[in-house]
Amino acid sequence: MDPTKRSRRWLGGALALAVGAGLTLVGITGTAQAADVNVAKNAGFESGLSNWTCSSGTGANTATPVRTGASALKATPAGMDNAKCTQTVAVKPNSTYSLGAWVQGSYVYLGAGGTGTTDVSTWSPGGSGWSQLSTTFRTGPSTTSVTVYTHGWYGQSAYYVDDVSVFGPDGGGGQDPDPVVPPPPTGLAAGTATSSTIALNWGAASGATGYNVYRDGAKILSVGGTSATVTNLAADTAYQFQVTATNSAGESAKSAAVTAKTLPGGTNPRPPVPKHALTGYWQNFNNGATVQKLRDVQAQYDIIAVAFADATTTPGQLTFNLSSALGYANVDEFKADVAAKKAAGKSVVLSVGGELGNVSINSDASATAFADSAWALMQEYGFSGVDIDLEHGINALYLTKALRQLSAKAGPGMVLTMAPQTLDMQSTGTQYFQLALNVKDILTVVNTQYYNSGAMLGCDGKVYSQGTVDFLTGLACIQLEGGLDPSQVGLGVPASTRGAGSGYISPSIVNNALDCLTRGTGCGTFKPARTYPSLRGAMTWSTNWDATAGNAWSNAVGPHVHALP
Repeated sequence: MDPTKRSRRWLGGALALAVGAGLTLVGITGTAQAADVNVAKNAGFESGLSNWTCSSGTGANTATPVRTGASALKATPAGMDNAKCTQTVAVKPNSTYSLGAWVQGSYVYLGAGGTGTTDVSTWSPGGSGWSQLSTTFRTGPSTTSVTVYTHGWYGQSAYYVDDVSVFGPDGGGGQDPDPVVPPPPTGLAAGTATSSTIALNWGAASGATGYNVYRDGAKILSVGGTSATVTNLAADTAYQFQVTATNSAGESAKSAAVTAKTLPGGTNPRPPVPKHALTGYWQNFNNGATVQKLRDVQAQYDIIAVAFADATTTPGQLTFNLSSALGYANVDEFKADVAAKKAAGKSVVLSVGGELGNVSINSDASATAFADSAWALMQEYGFSGVDIDLEHGINALYLTKALRQLSAKAGPGMVLTMAPQTLDMQSTGTQYFQLALNVKDILTVVNTQYYNSGAMLGCDGKVYSQGTVDFLTGLACIQLEGGLDPSQVGLGVPASTRGAGSGYISPSIVNNALDCLTRGTGCGTFKPARTYPSLRGAMTWSTNWDATAGNAWSNAVGPHVHALP
């Protein structure tokens, strides 16, 4: 609505009432003044960076986080560039303006230059969530334009800005037009379904800042993006879904309907792990290795460990945050990739831990929080199980409780893998080895990391250097003779020289070690007293580093593992 029209309608109404009541009006002369307007354009960044200029391409439009609407500004300082983003606004001379913005990040600045009087700025030291910056400035006697700006600080991470306002008299540039009701969304489609959930996605509607989802004609949830997962559905049941688009002007008509059906009772079917399996870790981040979507993981891998789950502030509780660096349009696309891998006979598990991960499970409460949250993630994403890769110490007692609670929820098809460091499996007295023995009846495989360790003792008491066939066979022997079934033992190695700090082992040596343990051939100076034909296989960090090296590791080791006796 035009605020000037609103003011004039009120004044006209007042005059009519006064005259109708026989009152005498004194001192009402001249023309009503227009209300202040926001002279900033594209103030909520809903039109990308239109009307804004950011130094050296440091600014970008982002869908998360946002304060209102569907977009915000993300600007990333680099080197000596503080990621300054500016807009020149039209103003009136000798006028006062209120400048404001909502920001997120460390050392975020908001200011105005070229005011013709005293230029102003304010800043926020940072904190969690959105915070509001505000200041005022007055224009000089001949000032008709002012540059408003935001910037971060050198060496800091990206900052975010939303809902910029420059309230004051219209300087002739006007303001953004009032929004109109958006059109109905198009392209509504159903994605992955479980026995209790159905994923939906649709195309963006022009001008929309949010969407409502309807099930069988009733509104059930509101979301900010173009996807949603509907939960708490009955098994083996068909539902009709529609969506609408919303903004401050109102709600669109409903989209065309789509019908989808949940799976029969139980969870998503989990394909069995083959007798001999190749395991690979898939990186949910970009560290210089080839960036992959899950669908890109090489077909040789039978178990794909998604690295990693994230800890929350609740001890033991897990969450999963899909990295924006991987190119997924939304979470439902990732879920569809998980479902496709499972349909191809692969097991996709969620890895817990890693070098930087630290999930603390040292009480009954944290054990329950782990089991409940892990099960929720398995249901939401379709994971076949979990991988324990905690590298900062574990409590075998409570982690055993957690895994048993999770197994009770998930059932006998759950895949449970582990990837302890070499030192963690040197004897049956370590917490990791105790954990493996405690859950032996539900354990799929332990893929010890035979790298980044230096020389270690083999089961014969001799010291073996990493990177050799004896290192792999002599140390695997500790687990094979320490109580684990051979089908629960795998050899973990880097996929390339860049995949680990030390301990890279060529695929040919890995294959020799596999032959030594399963067939008694290809051994070095250490030869086990017996063979273990049911040895599970091998693992690598990571599928991404494997892809970086042209898939040399999986192309050589994968067929060899699958051909074991």
